[in-house]
Amino acid sequence: MPTTPVPRQPVPDLSVDLVDGGTWRLADQSPQAFTLVVAYRGLHCPVCKSYLETLSDVRAEYAERGVEAVAVSMDSATRARKARMDWDVEGVPIGYGMTESTARAWGLYLSRGIKDGEPDLFSEPGLFLVRADGTLYYAAVNSAPWGRPHLPSFLKSIDFIQENDYPARGEVVPESA
Repeated sequence: MPTTPVPRQPVPDLSVDLVDGGTWRLADQSPQAFTLVVAYRGLHCPVCKSYLETLSDVRAEYAERGVEAVAVSMDSATRARKARMDWDVEGVPIGYGMTESTARAWGLYLSRGIKDGEPDLFSEPGLFLVRADGTLYYAAVNSAPWGRPHLPSFLKSIDFIQENDYPARGEVVPESA
């Protein structure tokens, strides 16, 4: 079972090439409040397409709250560029080439391709809210494409966090057996 990063602790390094050029590095980000890292399965996933299109629709509302978003996958450059061209994801930075070791470090589940169009290996979805200081605030990791946080509703959670200075929860690591 994957080990997800722990709230209130530094998250693993994350660096991916961007479809629109350059390299995106979490360590280089300086959001007012949070970085929203959305790990998606890849081009083959229609649920991911819909999710990232929703992210594009609400991206400005996240930015108003000091939250910068990025979408990352293990897809190749070619597959990620096709997603950029075919999906309505205007304004969402699309990172590709996340390594297996990085996906594992972030606690993402991994799947092997089982049908045409799927890569040999890809990560399942995850959503991570990372504080500006590089520590984890919130994580949602899925073993299938379903069950992700609803991005428009999650805005209310961000509002609550900021209005109430609500601390990250889940910081107590289970004792090893």
